[in-house]
Order: sequence, then structure tokens, then C-alpha cells
Amino acid sequence: MAPRSSYLPGPWQTPFKEVPHIQTTTHLKTFRYRLRPTKAQESVLLEQLRFCRNLYNAALQERRDAYRKAGVSITAYDQMKDLTEIKAALPEYAGVYSQVLQDVLKRLDKAFKAFFRRVKAGQTPGYPRFKGAGWYDSICYPQSGFSVSAKTAFFSKIGNLRIRLHRPLEGKVKTATIRRECGEWYVSYVCEVQAQPLPATGSAVGVDVGTTWFAITSDGEFVENPRHFQRGMKKLRVAQRALSRRKRGSNRRKKAKAVVAKLHRKVARQRLDFHHKTATKLIRENDLVAHEALNVSGMGRGNLARSIHDVGWGQFFSLLSLKAASAGRTVTTVDPRYTSQTCHECGRACRENRIGQAKFRCVNCGHTANADHNAALNILARALPSVQNVEVIRGLRSLALQCVE
Repeated sequence: MAPRSSYLPGPWQTPFKEVPHIQTTTHLKTFRYRLRPTKAQESVLLEQLRFCRNLYNAALQERRDAYRKAGVSITAYDQMKDLTEIKAALPEYAGVYSQVLQDVLKRLDKAFKAFFRRVKAGQTPGYPRFKGAGWYDSICYPQSGFSVSAKTAFFSKIGNLRIRLHRPLEGKVKTATIRRECGEWYVSYVCEVQAQPLPATGSAVGVDVGTTWFAITSDGEFVENPRHFQRGMKKLRVAQRALSRRKRGSNRRKKAKAVVAKLHRKVARQRLDFHHKTATKLIRENDLVAHEALNVSGMGRGNLARSIHDVGWGQFFSLLSLKAASAGRTVTTVDPRYTSQTCHECGRACRENRIGQAKFRCVNCGHTANADHNAALNILARALPSVQNVEVIRGLRSLALQCVE
């Protein structure tokens, strides 16, 4: 039997058909619905957002002052102990559900933990900031104080809000988060649902992502990059110019700001829909999906920042992993170094192998292919367990040659 490394580099140990499956019993799934509060209820929601924002800013100020003046670090639990005194001194806070107030302090604590993590990692720290009126748009019920029926959603200290259940909830509801978005109100329920493993397909695929094409698979499929932000750029520029001409604090500026926000929301929704559909297709058709372990945040600060933010790899990879956990599939990442410069046929890695954006020609064996498809084959090779079955080896090699031709 010829060694696999002669045309597909990587460690090989078990037959391809024995790719393991992830067996999970439950996972978390989010269900999002539109809320339709009355004007009176919307006033209550806005008031609760204001109270939560003020509490967040006050807690941040307390932490800053304690450390700067006395070198003392205050924890979220230290601040939670003071909530009873705060309610006694400021009776309006009694109108906010207790666990919602606790979640505000936990949210601030999470921001500080992320700050210290970035400091230790040598990244740009990003110290937690005070929240302005338009920068605190959600309240969370982390455990209790909420319920939902066919037409109404109940929230403690708020009341019953009309809801449009366009699809049924599944599993056990764990948390509920009310969010304001472009003047509209939504609720997101995080539910613990049973996994629904899909039948095995016996297939595995390597995925090379890019900006010219959104993704190229080892099967030879080229997924077009829809460029949602780029396509909406013209309308965004017009709306942003109109916003820049409006006087600060005027009603016309508020309306212009809402137009810009809705255009950005449309782009984000289009991108999310595309990512959902692409990830679902990959998970349904393959037992194993492999992609490169890319430093997306680092790449987003380079010359191609706008294109990389538009394509949204981070969101796509997250959805891919979530869908895999639900379907009993495996998603794995590989070292991205030299995948586009390594010949899939002979294993020789050389910078001169890639002669253009799309062209690959090995200087060692003369093998020619599309550069991104060659990279996808290398990604799959690095991800798969070892293949020793000669018939499977021949079949994979034959498939690779057919795709190249």
C-alpha cells in the first residue's frame, strides 16, 4: 500500500468511514420573537432600561473610584449585597425585578473579566465604558420572573406584552432577554432542547473561506460571496450624508439616525440568513466539517478589514459549531499555515507554488489546480484521522483528481 503522504499530507490512522460523531443530549437554542407593547408599556420598558443603565454606570464608577483611591477591587457579589440599600434609598428601583438588577451587575463583571483577559493576552485592553442613553438596549431575566403563552409574554414588574409566536418554543426555557432594536422590541428565549442527531452520511469536507469566494470545499463546490454590505453601500452613504447634515438633538436627526440603523440591520440580517443556510447545508451533507483556525479579529484590522467584516467568518464558524452539536456532527479546526502553498498531490510546500489568486502549480511535481480548492483538500487532509484502507485512499485520490480536472 502506497503511503498516504505521497499525495495527501498528514497523520493517518483509522479508516475514513470511522470518523467519530459528537453525541450530545442537550444544547442551548435561542428563539427570538417580536413584542408589540402599548405606548404605556413602552414607557415602562424605556424607564426600566434607564434604571438599568444608571445602575451599570454607578457600579462602574464605584469600581473605578475604589481601585484608584484605595487600591481595592470590588466584585459583582459585593455590589449585589448593596441592592437592598439602593432600593430603600431609591424607591423607583423597587419597580425593577431583582434578578434583572443582579444581571446588570453581572454584565459589568463580565466586561471587567474580558478586560483583564485581553490585558493578559497582550491585546488592546478596552476598559469598560459608561453607557450613554442609546447604548444600553436590553434587560435580561436570567432565571425566573417571566412566562409565555400563545399571544402574550409576561415579565415581572412589566406585565403582559403582546407577542407574535411565529414558531413554537422548544425544550425548557432558561432565560429571557428583552431588546430594543431600531425602535422595535424583541424578546429572545434561550431554551435547553434535546439534540436531534442526523443519520450518518460517510462524508467529510474541508472548507477554505475567503473574500473572493465565501467558501470553497474539498468537494469542488464554490460558494459565492454575496457581499451584503458592499451591495448596500450606496444607500448607506446617502443615509449617512443625510444624517451628518442634521442638527444634533433635532427630530430630523433622530429620524435620519433610525434610517441608518435600519439599513445596517438589514445587512446584518441578510448576512445571518446566508450563514444559517450555508452552515445547515454543510452539516446535513457531511459527518465532519473542517476549516482553518483563523485569527478573525486580527485579520479584521488589516488592509482587507472591510471585506473581512462583510463576509463575517466568525459568525459563520460559530453557527457551524452550534448546528454540529445539535446534529451529532463533528466540526474541527486545523493549523492554517501553508495550506494554500502546499501541493495536495505531492505534499511539497513552497511559496512559488501559488502563482496567482486562483492558480496553483506545484514546482516539484507540476500538479495544477485552483489554489483555493487545493487549500480545501489540504484542510481536509489535516483534519481527518489516519486513513489506511487502500480502497478509500484510491477513491479519495480519484475524486481529488476529478475535481482538479
